[in-house]
Amino acid sequence: MSGKISLALLTSASCLCFTSEAAAIDASPIAEPTVIYAREPVPPAPVRMASAERSNMGGGFIEFLFGDAPQGGRYQREQAYQTQPDYGYGGRRTLLPPMDPQQSMRREEEFDPALRPLDPKYEKQVVEYHGKESPGTIVIDTPNKFLFLVQGDGKALRYGVGVGRPGFTWSGVKTVSAKKEWPAWTPPPEMLARRPDLPRHMEGGPQNPLGARAMYLGSSLYRIHGSNEPWTIGTNVSSGCIRMRNEDVIDLYGRVGVGARVVVI
Repeated sequence: MSGKISLALLTSASCLCFTSEAAAIDASPIAEPTVIYAREPVPPAPVRMASAERSNMGGGFIEFLFGDAPQGGRYQREQAYQTQPDYGYGGRRTLLPPMDPQQSMRREEEFDPALRPLDPKYEKQVVEYHGKESPGTIVIDTPNKFLFLVQGDGKALRYGVGVGRPGFTWSGVKTVSAKKEWPAWTPPPEMLARRPDLPRHMEGGPQNPLGARAMYLGSSLYRIHGSNEPWTIGTNVSSGCIRMRNEDVIDLYGRVGVGARVVVI
């Protein structure tokens, strides 16, 4: 009996010791355990794009070559914007033909001289004349491409004319020796030597280079005549003859007679 009691007391004492140790453990601070996780991947470095941060290299392909874009990175081109035409406003370059109708007409005139309008100063008109020539005299101002028919009272009729090319101009005094309507044309040998492609003879008519009327000057090869190329009025164009528009030469033809004095200056 006494043996059983001793064993019970011993067991109780050991329980008390264990309880005390447990209480001591509970009373003391316990450090938090270190939590070990599975190894995480290293976060990737931020990807730098060529267009994300602009340098002072002006962009484009030069910046791609010499900028700070990572090696092997792919260059992203910025969006390109199409330059719109300015049509001449704002000083920008015109990319398309201008829409100005007058400019378009001028371009057509460059390719087709027949479309050129006659300069108004070459239209027939009455002007002041204070020269010494008597009425009925024809005065041809070669440098300025004008023909004057002196009227008297300080007036003259002025017409625009085409004159000789450089090397074919001349000056002097002649008389009208003959007049012909719709004259035929036979190029002289000197002209055929320069232009062997010309016809040897051409009957009068609208296609004839002498035009609607001709007034022959003395015994020379020179004439005052019409033209089927009115756009040449006001230019150095002939081989020495004085050419007029057909409507003007018809008007002059009716005002002067054979024997009229012609002064070429």
